[in-house]
Amino acid sequence: MYWKFGKRIFDFFLALIGLILLSVPMAIIAILLWITSGHPILFTQPRPGKDGRIFKFYKFRTMTDERDSSGNLLPDEERLTAVGQFLRKTSLDELPQLWNVLKGEMSFVGPRPLLVAYLDRYTPEQARRHEVIPGITGWAQINGRNALSWEEKFQLDIWYIDHWNLWLDFKILVLTVIKVLKREGITQTNHVNMSEFLGITEEK
Repeated sequence: MYWKFGKRIFDFFLALIGLILLSVPMAIIAILLWITSGHPILFTQPRPGKDGRIFKFYKFRTMTDERDSSGNLLPDEERLTAVGQFLRKTSLDELPQLWNVLKGEMSFVGPRPLLVAYLDRYTPEQARRHEVIPGITGWAQINGRNALSWEEKFQLDIWYIDHWNLWLDFKILVLTVIKVLKREGITQTNHVNMSEFLGITEEK
């Protein structure tokens, strides 16, 4: 009952309240990004949601599109801006996903939506992460976030799917706030972004 009705009602009203209360901070962030990095303000990308349905995922843009003389994007570490680094450390770059939650494409709690390119790389067990609506935060995020290996992250995602309930969601939300304040697990060691998931070849 909670999963079918209560979770969606909770997500909708909390996202609506969040967008209203955070409208001024989000506007300030948008202005700072426009001044320091120009357009676009938002990073958008297709991501797979529940049952693999594709939706447009939103974040504040934290990197430039600078390229080398051959037209290739520079390494992530060189394209990450000072404002972008602050937004990532504080997780403020995730705020536009409140719009995804309001639209029903995401939930506050669930497995993080990954790249469309990964859909064909999952094992059947890993693909179970698409049995539920993806989330802004999740069990993997409070247990290591980007510091986890892909295998560990997927195991935690499946554990959440098999054990979810109202209390677990509340616990994850509270612990997420604590993790964000402590700035734990933001990146892998020596990496700005999580390394690419290559598929079954990573399963040892």
